[in-house]
Amino acid sequence: MGILDSLENSPELKGMLGQLGAAVIPVVLGEVLGNGGQGGFSAIVAKLEQAGLGEQVKSWIGTGQNLPITAEQLQQVLGSDTVKQLAARFNIPVDQLSKVLAQQLPAAVDGASPGGKLPHTA
Repeated sequence: MGILDSLENSPELKGMLGQLGAAVIPVVLGEVLGNGGQGGFSAIVAKLEQAGLGEQVKSWIGTGQNLPITAEQLQQVLGSDTVKQLAARFNIPVDQLSKVLAQQLPAAVDGASPGGKLPHTA
């Protein structure tokens, strides 16, 4: 069972996208954070830090409360084309996908960085 599996049961996710969308979001996050075109955890972290979001990233990796990121900030980091491609691939409206990813990305990074360290595969 992967760290993204628990997101399927997130009440916020189900409320926003319904059962089908909630089942797809962990897969989309896996694309963004895993072997997708974004380059994995370390690449996403580097992109977020380069975009001036280092404080947010540090909060996700650290042990304190996770600072939020906006859908617009995430879309800027990932690139509009990437977000549009993911939305089209999984049949989710772009604005909803960006919003949900922005809500779930901090928890996904936090869950993948126990003890304040990113996984070795990052």
